[in-house]
Amino acid sequence: MEREISGKPAGLRTNILICIAATLLTDVSVSIGVQNGVRVGDPARLAAQIITGVGFLGAGTIMQAKGTITGLTSAATIWVVAAIGIAIGAGRYLEAGGAGVLVMLVLSGLGTVEYRLRRARRVVSATVRSTHALTTKELHRVLLAAGIVVLNEEIYDHSDDRVFELKLSGPARQFDVLKGTLARREDVLGLYVH
Repeated sequence: MEREISGKPAGLRTNILICIAATLLTDVSVSIGVQNGVRVGDPARLAAQIITGVGFLGAGTIMQAKGTITGLTSAATIWVVAAIGIAIGAGRYLEAGGAGVLVMLVLSGLGTVEYRLRRARRVVSATVRSTHALTTKELHRVLLAAGIVVLNEEIYDHSDDRVFELKLSGPARQFDVLKGTLARREDVLGLYVH
């Protein structure tokens, strides 16, 4: 539900379908390995394939563009929902229910904590790789517009690019704003925050 409200690609329907599929496949895996009350197969084989397949789905929700990565929480949600489905299919209802409660707490309850942490001021090291068209003055203007101050800076000019090694200070959430701003610029080739 939290992913749906946040407008993420892996929303309520996606997560429900993943959980149902994992539950069904695990239930089938447990039951087809028994003939006349005797175990003849390994019920973990289908569960292992669920993990692999869901990993592929999760990887599809992760996006990377010019040093900015999004979709990690959606990918992790897909993975944990499949694990809950496996637990339900294996008849481990208590574990599945407990995991479901923990997932809800993490996705909804920790959002406020994460928001507060993002407002806190922090100092980071960053590397900006650009074309020669980006000047120091212009980079400082962009940083200041995002509420970020340069504490220290080193510039390295190469034949095909310019690299700025920076020590920056500002509100934690503004670094995400800065990544988006720089990612849209044609003269910026990459931003890496350490």
